[in-house]
Amino acid sequence: MLARAASLTARVGLALTVVGALSLLLSGVGTRWDWWDYRTGFLILRWTLYGGVAIIVVAVAGLILGLLARTGRSLLVSLVTLVLLAAVAAVPVGALRSAGRVPPIHDITTDLDDPPRFVAVLPLRQGAPNTAEYAGAALAAQQRAGYPGLAPVRFAAPPDQVFARAVEVARGLGWQIVAAVPAEGRLEATDRTRWFGFRDDVVVRVAAEGTGTRVDVRSVSRVGRSDLGTNARRIRRFEEALERTDPPKAPDPK
Repeated sequence: MLARAASLTARVGLALTVVGALSLLLSGVGTRWDWWDYRTGFLILRWTLYGGVAIIVVAVAGLILGLLARTGRSLLVSLVTLVLLAAVAAVPVGALRSAGRVPPIHDITTDLDDPPRFVAVLPLRQGAPNTAEYAGAALAAQQRAGYPGLAPVRFAAPPDQVFARAVEVARGLGWQIVAAVPAEGRLEATDRTRWFGFRDDVVVRVAAEGTGTRVDVRSVSRVGRSDLGTNARRIRRFEEALERTDPPKAPDPK
């Protein structure tokens, strides 16, 4: 009787883990493919996490019953379940940890005094929960505390050459170019997050500075209070990729 209970509990735990993994996958895929609103995706994710707690209880119960009944197969199934559960939980747990390490903001820029402004992207953001208007000093203070190393990059090359490289780098990163206006040094694009496929908008400003060029970047999420550090990482990737296309950057005039 004990062996049968151990076997049943172990199988139920494994089945629930598979269902949980599919649920986690659907929470992101369904949102990315516009099967449902992002709020539904978050709801599915939240209930998947709640269900994960119940699955842990079932898996541990199966492990204990397998030990008591001394059934190697039930023990193996329960152990496999716990390993799979840990792998499935890594995604949401990692997101939660990221949320705790960064400020709860979603508008990041390399110029806190005069952030680059969106023009062509604005019609695409109509109806989005987050505005493209910069929130001012309070937001700047949060960014300084959370991302103190974020800054513009400078080049010795003239603006037109840097702008052309910026467009190439943006395309190489998979951004969808919305507008490229060399005369204004303005590049606007949209990028998507990896899991939920949220659309974030980016504006790059390329301007002459002395005998060289200064590049500022701003990245803003359309939805969500916190971006979990996504916009700052996007800006850093862009700047690093742009620097790799050029000889050593010009020194900071400060």
